[in-house]
Amino acid sequence: MANVDPTILTLEELLIGLVGQTPRQPGPRVEIPRAVIDSRLAEPGSLFIALRGERHDGHDFIPEAIAKGAVAVIAEKPPAPGLCHVVDLRDPPIHLDGLDLSIPVCLIVRDSLKALQRTAAHWRRRHQPKVVGVTGSVGKTTAKEIIAAVLSQRYRTLKSEGNYNNEIGLPLTLLHLTPRHERVVLEMGMYGLGEIAELATIALPHIGVVTNVGPSHLERLGSIERIAQAKAELPQALPAADEGGVAILNADDERVRAMASQTRARVFTYGLTPSADLWADQIESRGLEGIRFRIHSGPESLHVRLPLLGRHIVHTVLSAAAVGLVEGLNWDEIIAGLHDRTAQMRLVVVPGPAGSTILDDTYNASPASCIAALNLLAEIEGRKIAVLGDMYELGAYEEEGHKAVGRRARDIADILVTVGHLGRIIGEEAIRAGMDRQCVYLVDTKDEAVHLLHMLIHPAPVGDKILIKGSRGMAMEEIVAALQKGNAS
Repeated sequence: MANVDPTILTLEELLIGLVGQTPRQPGPRVEIPRAVIDSRLAEPGSLFIALRGERHDGHDFIPEAIAKGAVAVIAEKPPAPGLCHVVDLRDPPIHLDGLDLSIPVCLIVRDSLKALQRTAAHWRRRHQPKVVGVTGSVGKTTAKEIIAAVLSQRYRTLKSEGNYNNEIGLPLTLLHLTPRHERVVLEMGMYGLGEIAELATIALPHIGVVTNVGPSHLERLGSIERIAQAKAELPQALPAADEGGVAILNADDERVRAMASQTRARVFTYGLTPSADLWADQIESRGLEGIRFRIHSGPESLHVRLPLLGRHIVHTVLSAAAVGLVEGLNWDEIIAGLHDRTAQMRLVVVPGPAGSTILDDTYNASPASCIAALNLLAEIEGRKIAVLGDMYELGAYEEEGHKAVGRRARDIADILVTVGHLGRIIGEEAIRAGMDRQCVYLVDTKDEAVHLLHMLIHPAPVGDKILIKGSRGMAMEEIVAALQKGNAS
């Protein structure tokens, strides 16, 4: 019988996952504590998967990965002779018994990505954790973080790091699964139909959380209905209710609410209305001090005060509390998890020049998240400066989405700075809606924005509050970094 101890991924388990057979005689135990796709992250004992990307080909970095100690490489073509021992897995039948696995070994496959996914699916099935999948157009990364923080109060929990939410990141996360993990929280993103279904086939989630359906990725999918169809693939993939499946749905989003009829799982809803299974009212945002509200669960109700920012975070908190309740946690454990300040990773408050405060919300942007960030800015004392950049992948909603943000900025910002050609739509709409033209600045580059902000920000008894937000591709965090350095470089 082969080594099937699932404590840590081994070279033998890797081969079993790739080839689909178990050797009759166990080979040497070679442990693989880490799997990476970036050669810079390789370390002794790691697995390096060489993927072809739009800008770089991972095959070019195999020598670096091996030099840093990678014991195994998955690749689509052999590297330079003498670099590693090559095992060609492209042409069946492959016989694992007696296979020479001298280290480092390069396993040659037809498709490195498919090999990664196949291995992750195999490794997932070697373990018995409960898996929580999280998807939605806005806020799924924060929801994943807060859900993991809640579950960690009772269970040893593995979560996807950062925004590792796609066909590469999710399987990489699963390769770090061990028997000590009792729960796994995975963010599930998508660019097209069928992608969440594929991720669910790999991860086998028991619980699915759908936060909302919005126009993110509208450019790729073409309509809000198709986005809803894509997100619904998560509740559709869940086990039946009598097998432990639970779909946790935002009752305040009609498209999410409609997914209740598309799943075999038990449905648990959350929202701001009493018709939801878990709901909140008496919401009071206290700016940078956090938020207060009342939660209702059946006959129970409790007042909570949390260090999380903005009224929009209430839905995220409810989704995490719902997962906690479904998984048997008591309210003391749930509230303790909600107080984890590291969970709200999307918006960071940092000091700026001349006594100002920067609300760094540069992680990403959509019309809904921009408006939510502006609403938070409105609740904070001090002169309000909004620095807003382009929002991508909105498709037919591109112009109207930027205009909606412009109209909201008119109501809140004392000064509006827009960056980029789409950001210009925000500024122009704010002026059209009645904002003083002299308070709106339209710039093309981040350097221009930094130079302008150094002129606009000035000391005051209550320092300026500066919101900085834009799509990931805009790299608006460079503005934050430049302001913190106190120069326009």
